[in-house]
Amino acid sequence: MSEHDLSAVRAQFPALSRGLGGRPCVFVDSPGGSQVPERVIEAMAGYLRTSNANTHGAFPTSAETDRLVEDAHRAAADLLGCEPGEVVFGPNATTLLFAISRSIARTLEPGDEVVVTRLDHDANIRPWVMAAEDAGATVRWVDVHDADVTLDLDSFGAALTKRTKVVALTLASNAVGTVPNAADLAGRVKERTDALVVFDAVHFAQHRLIDVRKVGADLLVCSPYKIFGPHLGILFGRRELLTSLRPYKLRPASDDLPYRWETGTMNHEGYAGFVAAVDYLADLALPGDGPVPPRRERLASGFRAIGRHERALTDRSLAGLERLPHVRLYGIADRGRLAERTPTFAVRVGDQHPLETAKALGERGIFVWDGHYYAIELMERLGLLGTGGAVRIGFCHYNTAEEVDRVLDELASLA
Repeated sequence: MSEHDLSAVRAQFPALSRGLGGRPCVFVDSPGGSQVPERVIEAMAGYLRTSNANTHGAFPTSAETDRLVEDAHRAAADLLGCEPGEVVFGPNATTLLFAISRSIARTLEPGDEVVVTRLDHDANIRPWVMAAEDAGATVRWVDVHDADVTLDLDSFGAALTKRTKVVALTLASNAVGTVPNAADLAGRVKERTDALVVFDAVHFAQHRLIDVRKVGADLLVCSPYKIFGPHLGILFGRRELLTSLRPYKLRPASDDLPYRWETGTMNHEGYAGFVAAVDYLADLALPGDGPVPPRRERLASGFRAIGRHERALTDRSLAGLERLPHVRLYGIADRGRLAERTPTFAVRVGDQHPLETAKALGERGIFVWDGHYYAIELMERLGLLGTGGAVRIGFCHYNTAEEVDRVLDELASLA
């Protein structure tokens, strides 16, 4: 994005105007949840002002909610590259993974195997470990390489057997930013097993457009609050899979897709905000003249613009971190491998406890995360879990090159 484009983008996010100590705040906490544009805030408030009603009633506001529910499923389908009936909404990705894993556990038997990786967020590990425990199945672990914190493909291959029934993988590590070759991994699974491939796309979705068919997903989750929207979770499931599995649901609830998987009254104002967030992303590279392309095409253009900008931020960050010998980076440091990572960096500053570093940066108006951010297995594997984890700095498309430099300058001052 050009300087003009970036200024126009930033102007849409009210939070980015916040200051501390006479200086603008730098929001690099987006891996834990992004800021939202004004249109998302207004969409949610507008729904609550004028259309707040439950579904399937014989009156106008209820009918408006019914249409909103359909709009939200269409927006999610455009975002993921699937059918609206293959999209399930819930409160968050973790809850959705627990729900679907409980149903899949019913299909597992003693001797079956479930594969999880040490690169993943615990939300895509613990539900499958617990499902395996409930069914008497075996859990196999995929390791990572120490040097660049990428998946060990030899370990991955060794974990796959004829008894493998579920393979849980991440599209991008929320801790260190690693982006595995998802389509290749799913292809290896399908060549050797009849297992279900489950992808955690929560971190990935903020940075790149998802295509569930291209990556070979049977199931996939993401979270709108990481992609400039409200607190919701989204589950994609292949139609035949969502039809064949038996959900835990109430008797009066619909048995139609996708509603058989959506339990209770949903977050309708969140739906309104989510649709606005998807439209925001689709408008990032909206052409000035001529007919407006379909939303999926506009989303692809928007994410291409995001990708160009974020690669520049990533390159600038890695170049700057190379000049800070007291700062240790965990993850891919090679500037020639930008396609293999997001602009998310896990660091330790000298002998400082990560919480101490995060507090020091926060006092200077730079907002970062510290700890394990639920990537417990990875932090333990890296030997960091018992000493506070790491400091996570996460840039996204609304961040600037000047903000990268400011973060680097403040890290330099903490030597």
